[in-house]
Parts: sequence; C-alpha cells; structure tokens
Amino acid sequence: MLTRRALNRALLARQGLLQRHRLGVEEAVGEVLAIQAQEPVSPYLSLWSRIDGFRPEDLHEAFASARVTKATLFRLTLHAVRHDDLAVFHRALQPMLRGRLAHGLTRRAGVTAAHAAAVEDEVLAFLDRPRSNAEVEAWLDEGGHPGRGLWWALRGHLPVRHAATGGPWSFGLRPAYVAAASAPSRPDQPAAHEALTRLVRRYLGSFGPASPVDFARFTKLPMGPIRAAFAALSDQVEILAGPDGKPLHDLPDAPRPAEDTPAPPRLLPMWDSVLLAHDDRKRIVPEAYRGAIVRSNGDTLATVLVDGFVAGVWRPVAGGTEVTAFETFDAATWAALADEAALLEGLLAARERTIHTRYHRWFADVPAAQVRVLG
Repeated sequence: MLTRRALNRALLARQGLLQRHRLGVEEAVGEVLAIQAQEPVSPYLSLWSRIDGFRPEDLHEAFASARVTKATLFRLTLHAVRHDDLAVFHRALQPMLRGRLAHGLTRRAGVTAAHAAAVEDEVLAFLDRPRSNAEVEAWLDEGGHPGRGLWWALRGHLPVRHAATGGPWSFGLRPAYVAAASAPSRPDQPAAHEALTRLVRRYLGSFGPASPVDFARFTKLPMGPIRAAFAALSDQVEILAGPDGKPLHDLPDAPRPAEDTPAPPRLLPMWDSVLLAHDDRKRIVPEAYRGAIVRSNGDTLATVLVDGFVAGVWRPVAGGTEVTAFETFDAATWAALADEAALLEGLLAARERTIHTRYHRWFADVPAAQVRVLG
C-alpha cells in the first residue's frame, strides 16, 4: 500500500520538484503536462522552480515561435502546453469545453450550439492573424451576430491560442487570439476517445499514481468517457493500493522514489498544477492548510513547500520575498528558503517585481506561525 509520503515523492519527482532538471523549456512543459497560465507570470515561475538554469527569455522565444502555446484547456482555464500536444488535448477536452455553450451569457445573447457551429469556420479564417476580443466582437456584430456572447462561447472551444503580445512575461492582460488549426474539433467519438486515452496516459506520467476521479477533478470531464479511457489502458498500467486502500493507476516505468527521499524547499506560483491535479490533494496539501491556500473564489495562493508538502505562502514585497509559515521552520529550512528567494529575486528584478499584488488581500487571514521577509 502506498503512503501519502510515497505519493508525494512520486509527484515531486515527475514534476521536477525533487531536484531541478536540466531541460529545455519545451521538454519541461511536456514533462509537467500543462502549466497553469491564468496570470502571465505563472508559466515563468513554474519553470523557474523546475529547470536548472532557467532563462525567461527561452520561454519568451518558445511562446513567440508557438513551440509552447497558451490556450483555454483544463477546467476551462488558461494553460501553457507544448504545441505538439495542443491538438490532442483540445480534442480530448471538447465535451467540457463545449459545455460553455450552455452558459447563461450565451443563452441571454441568443446563442445556440447550431448558431456557433455555423460560424466556426469563418471565425477561424478571420483569426489568420492575432485579433483582440474587441476586434472579433465587432466583426461578428457587423455580420449580424451577437458578437459579445457568441465570441465568449466560441473562444472557449475553438482551436485558438493566445498570441504573445509582449511585456515582461510575454503576455499582457489584454489577450490577442490566433487560429491554432485550420478546422475546429468537430464532435467525433472515436477520435475523441483516442485523444482522451492519450491524455490519460500523459496525465499518469506527470501526476500518477492517480484514479479516474483524480483525472476528472483535473479536467472537469464527465466520468463515462474517463472510465472508458482508463479501461483502454488496462494492459499498459498497473494498479496500486492508495493510502485508503482504493486503487490507483500508474505507468509501470514511472518514477516512484522512496518516501524518505529528501525534498528541498520550493516556492511555487499561484495555481501551480501540483496543487490542483488530484481530487485527494493530501499528497501535497495537508488538509489543515487547504482552506488557507484555496480561497473562496478559487484563487490558489503562491505556496511554500517544505519536506514536499505545503507549509506556507509567499508574496513579493518591498525588500524581498515575504514568507508566511503555517508552522515553525527550523534554521536550516529558513536558510534554504533564503537561497530560493535570492534566485527568485534575480528572476523578478530583471523583469517585474509587482506580481500577484491584486491577490494580497488574501494574506490578511492566513495562519501565521512565523513571517519573514527574505531579502
């Protein structure tokens, strides 16, 4: 039976958090599977915590050349993925992405699934170069369509990506969109099943051992297709007993280090995927701290890992990096965190230090055993 510490070490090893890996950014993004990219800075911080010698300009170039792409994917939120993975992931996630058409905003605008399907090809042709939200909405309005509601629905499930728009982290807060493929992902059950099966296998490689329920939590896909995809992989995976005795699936050759493998302190960005990839998050987030880092509207704070588990939160402030510890850290842990903060300061100082400031309000009520500014 796997313990929570064993699951923790497996997750950290696969995510480059036991030791930073010497990889290019494209390889590292593939290893992680998908990097949360709701904030422009997030992919940079995620890769900084995982790549030995990470250079932000390498990720900037990968975004600019579309070798790494930013698109609406898992849980209808923005993620950065390898360009070669985008089409497969997009097709696998269509049932969830197209669910946006049922949203109240589209209904109030008079948008139906048939209405959306009738204009998908034209919209993709219009997106032959980067277009802003305002440009697409105005173009749809001119064509006699409800521009705002229709584009809001379409951009959730069409194969489009965000175009790099400059700024210190490659993307500004006003996005531009460009077609990522020549045709939309039409409903196609065999192709969708194949894509979903491939995605499940990749997910297990990055986040396993895991259950179908874990995968459902990460993707927001319905359980029926998920169970079918896991069943299709039955001859390629092994079944292990989790801490509660329930079965977990994993790839036979995936890393599972000993549970006493040392795990150095790490500073993770907001919404880091390791915090959101499982239904049972106790493999990395102690239950007592879950409410402290995941706020009422879903904001997930930038976290501090100590011995592989969430043990605090951090934010940039005047003079350095403020670390709020949920428990008392020893001198060696503070020294290791100071080293991490010094590396982080080098990254931020060269580009932009005022990140995540609009989320600082959540720090008013986090549990604080110790608070230090690491300069």
